Amino acid sequence: MSRESQRQGAVWAGALEALRAEPRRSAVLTDVDGTLAPIVERATDAAVPVAARQALAVLTERFGLVGCISGRQALDARRLVGLDEIAYAGNHGLELLLPGDEEPRPDPSIAGHEEDAARFLAELESAELDGAELRREDKGPIQALHWRGAKNETAAEGHAHELAVAAGRAGLEVRWGRKVLELRPAGGGGKDGAVASLLAIDGVDRATYAGDDRTDLDAFRRLRELGDSGELSAAVCVGVVSAEAPPELAEESDLTVEGPEGWLQILRWLAE
Repeated sequence: MSRESQRQGAVWAGALEALRAEPRRSAVLTDVDGTLAPIVERATDAAVPVAARQALAVLTERFGLVGCISGRQALDARRLVGLDEIAYAGNHGLELLLPGDEEPRPDPSIAGHEEDAARFLAELESAELDGAELRREDKGPIQALHWRGAKNETAAEGHAHELAVAAGRAGLEVRWGRKVLELRPAGGGGKDGAVASLLAIDGVDRATYAGDDRTDLDAFRRLRELGDSGELSAAVCVGVVSAEAPPELAEESDLTVEGPEGWLQILRWLAE
């Protein structure tokens, strides 16, 4: 083992040894895009590396809970990750898909409002979105507008900010990600709620969560709250940093790694 590997192992052990020591009482939770799978121009082209899938499969056999919390729809997250035996929270917590489920369980708090975001966009002229170079992704109750790969990403982001103001006035909740604006019904979901729901289901008392973007900060804060209240004996927030990551990600992390490859190394270490 190289000196660098030894140094990394010592850092990880300092933060995560409590989980590795009691795996059946521990949860490993992770974002998908930008954390397990490298970011690509179009979400449909994303792929979880085989090595990451294999590491998660090993963890599933040893740990009390392994789950993915994603901005994707839950079924799409399961398809991308390729493991039926782990839990998924999709659409930033608006859906839960547990092992054995064929269909996701929707968040009851948005009942009757599932179409609010789609109706808002339907009232816009299609040329308005096309002219702004905003690419629409229909995720049911969440409508995502991407500008990654636009000819003028700066101008497209400016249009997205204008649209976000209008959406807020229409009563929608807006969330920002890496070159994406998401519109959703107010009051539902959130990665913080997804973390709490998954941990409650399985009754583990120590957990880690890894993420790369602003929405993952909600999960970090809930994990830390559960630790501070004594509901978790160990709560470790892992920031998967990159040139696009918001600066507060590193500030609110207990441990940082460089990109999905860095998180994969920790997953392998936990699986040893």
